[in-house]
Amino acid sequence: MKTQSLSMFDPALVKPAIIESFRKLDPRVQLRNPVMFVVFVGSIITTLLCVQAFVGQGEAPAGFILAIALWLWFTVLFANFAEAIAEGRSKAQAASLRGMQKGVAARRLLEPKRDARILPVSGKDLVKGQFFLVEAGETIPADGEIVEGVASVDESAITGESAPVIREAGGDFSAVTGGTRILSDWLVVRVTANPGESFLDRMIAMVESAKRQKTPNEIALNILLIALSIVFLGVTVTLLPFSLFSVQANGAGSPVSITVLIALLVCLIPTTIAGLLSAIGVAGMSRMMQANVIATSGRAVEAAGDVDVLLLDKTGTITLGNRQAASFLPAQGISEAALAETAQLASLADETPEGRSIVVLAKQKFDLRHPHVDGAQFVPFTAQTRMSGVDLGTRQIRKGAVDAVRAHITALGGNFPESVTRDAEEVARRGSTPLVVADNAHVLGVVELKDIVKAGIKERFAELRRMGIKTVMITGDNRLTAAAIAAEAGVDDFLAEATPEAKLKLIRAHQEEGRLVAMTGDGTNDAPALAQADVAVAMNTGTQAAKEAGNMVDLDSNPTKLIEIVETGKQMLMTRGSLTTFSIANDVAKYFAIIPAAFVTTYPQLSALNVMQLASPASAVLSAVIFNALIIIVLIPLALKGVKYRAVGAASLLRRNLLIYGLGGLLLPFIGIKLIDMGLAFAGLV
Repeated sequence: MKTQSLSMFDPALVKPAIIESFRKLDPRVQLRNPVMFVVFVGSIITTLLCVQAFVGQGEAPAGFILAIALWLWFTVLFANFAEAIAEGRSKAQAASLRGMQKGVAARRLLEPKRDARILPVSGKDLVKGQFFLVEAGETIPADGEIVEGVASVDESAITGESAPVIREAGGDFSAVTGGTRILSDWLVVRVTANPGESFLDRMIAMVESAKRQKTPNEIALNILLIALSIVFLGVTVTLLPFSLFSVQANGAGSPVSITVLIALLVCLIPTTIAGLLSAIGVAGMSRMMQANVIATSGRAVEAAGDVDVLLLDKTGTITLGNRQAASFLPAQGISEAALAETAQLASLADETPEGRSIVVLAKQKFDLRHPHVDGAQFVPFTAQTRMSGVDLGTRQIRKGAVDAVRAHITALGGNFPESVTRDAEEVARRGSTPLVVADNAHVLGVVELKDIVKAGIKERFAELRRMGIKTVMITGDNRLTAAAIAAEAGVDDFLAEATPEAKLKLIRAHQEEGRLVAMTGDGTNDAPALAQADVAVAMNTGTQAAKEAGNMVDLDSNPTKLIEIVETGKQMLMTRGSLTTFSIANDVAKYFAIIPAAFVTTYPQLSALNVMQLASPASAVLSAVIFNALIIIVLIPLALKGVKYRAVGAASLLRRNLLIYGLGGLLLPFIGIKLIDMGLAFAGLV
């Protein structure tokens, strides 16, 4: 899918974000983030104190209060800007999608057949359950399920993939999406979505974050941040009477001003992570979009980061998807070249990838060229016979499944050699598929078809294992074949001869153990399992039932995308965890800057704690407030881009967070606050 990808500093993104930052000063918007709402209220109070100071009734110098008030407002605005810039990137993606929603004329059919009566209507007027006809060169007006016809469809507007795909009635490739274009033939389609509920509509709503709900982990973190804020608020309120009491008792010093107490509160509550939390969530959704995955909820993105078990289809995910001829195993008394020549004859009219690979292998090994077969009668493969081949005069050449060829040979009065049976069983044990070749009643041998495991997939599974994720291969193959492929691919477990019921049972079993399960699917028979899985990725080429059951849709229809989805989810969680660690460490460091400065006028002995040797109490407080605001802006690129993903376990990740973001968050405020203090002193502002 072609969507805009703007850098953070693109003027087209920054200008609207600045405007939106001021719009978000609405108290109703601020109240959604309780921590930043505390800063918002503090900004209002210090502004009122500033006005009071300028009319001669201030509790502190007017210039100092003004500076504190301005930087508190900047803190709120910077947090708003972080969220607005993240939303702006998503809105840019939505704008490109909205450009695909054009008013398309449609031909509504009164009955689900091509020759039915036609009513010309607008595509926007089609509702669920109605039927329409679309022909070559026309744009499909609405999402639907094909009920009649077969056609080539250009889906590049949705997937970004230029190669057309075949869509036909029945099976797993019968869904079409509004906004795509039909290239050949015609289709009769039943509408599956009402106006405003189409796939494009849902995509736009999601990328604009209009329906982004806070995830359970995000809610839990918010509760923690609110609790910390309440604790610091209570401490701050408690300190004021103690300060006043100390001044009255000692008859010296001066009480702590309300402005300083507000600055103290703002610097000690976790404003950094609170200001970036929403931006991290929106950016996670945006990164999914950049990977051509539509998530129907933020919960799905986060759940992807917490996944414990991955269920992966063998075909197309672990293997290349097409079995390839790997070797010829001749029967006793038959040369390998003779077997290869006969197998090639049986495959000349076989247009399947397996049939083509037999012809290619015979050519590569024995330099066999296509022979002239004038008058040949080719026999196509059918599900009933499970054989294909060619009739050449009196010769009946066949290739097919072991039991099917055995029955064919028996019917012709021939014998099926035990050696061929053993070869076929050995091929199956290796995880390959045996095809037996016969010429009339004589068995010539076995062709081994092998599932080719994708290059690098074993290493990817090893990475997932280091992350503590269990991989399970799902296949319809028998247990012998499944076990061999599972061993070669390096998966942790497998489910052979999988049925929809077996998949559903396996998912529930893992969930009962407290695990989060992710899986992919594209067919109607995958829908129950997709609905049960915690992260369910439906292929865009799949059926409407699969899409509706899943909570994500992969526009590229690439089954291996599930691994990338898990990595993207984990990256979002890693980013949130890293910035939370940094924020809390930040607060600890700011204690040493602001506590001595805030109370040194009341308790002169606290000057011993001024380890940073800041110029003055006023400079210390103002420097801490300025640093508290600027660090939000500095961290916006990291919140949007995300912490670099690493395939490590939770313990290693925690150690890394503490070392980089914990220690960094502890040291950076000392450096930053000191530099700001030196700048203020040099400028003579404090």
